[in-house]
Amino acid sequence: MRYLVALFLPWLVFFTIGRPFQGILCIILQLTLIGWPVAAVWAILSTNRYYADERHRDVVRAMRRNKS
Repeated sequence: MRYLVALFLPWLVFFTIGRPFQGILCIILQLTLIGWPVAAVWAILSTNRYYADERHRDVVRAMRRNKS
């Protein structure tokens, strides 16, 4: 769902993943038609990185639980 939002409202993705400063920069970039595709790609890549970080945290938590 975030990937779809990243295409149409790239700035909103940054606020949902907890990066408000990048969201403000993305709004500024999105105000131009030339900047919209750049903002969308940036939001998609940031969303992908967010999901990768979440998977990494889950693996680390699982490993810590198994050690105990």
